[in-house]
Amino acid sequence: MRRTGIVVLASLAAVGLMPIGRSSAAGSHTSAPFSGVKANTGTVTQSQEGGENVLTLSDDFKVPDTPDPHWQVVDSKGKTYLLQRLPVKGDKVNRRIIVPAYVPDAAKVQIWCAFAETLLGEAEFASPVKE
Repeated sequence: MRRTGIVVLASLAAVGLMPIGRSSAAGSHTSAPFSGVKANTGTVTQSQEGGENVLTLSDDFKVPDTPDPHWQVVDSKGKTYLLQRLPVKGDKVNRRIIVPAYVPDAAKVQIWCAFAETLLGEAEFASPVKE
């Protein structure tokens, strides 16, 4: 009987140590869901990989059907940075990008149509991120 109690306590302790939420990698941050007229599914996760700040779209993010959708980051002071185009040659998509060092932090990630110069949707972090 005593051994069963130890196993149960060990199992409960292991469950208590498991990460909660979508962000399981150490030091990663997941945004609120995208919301907007064309980009309104999925989230974006910020993480550090090899000393670089990386943004990754979730698997459920759908690329908007517009002429020229791009990644755009808004920093904590409201300055915007137009980055890579989402679709590339063929059926490939830039679902993961390295944020340039000149971007101080990321408060929001936007999907921006460079052709129509309009906001398609955005996802906000709980607080600006940059490890």
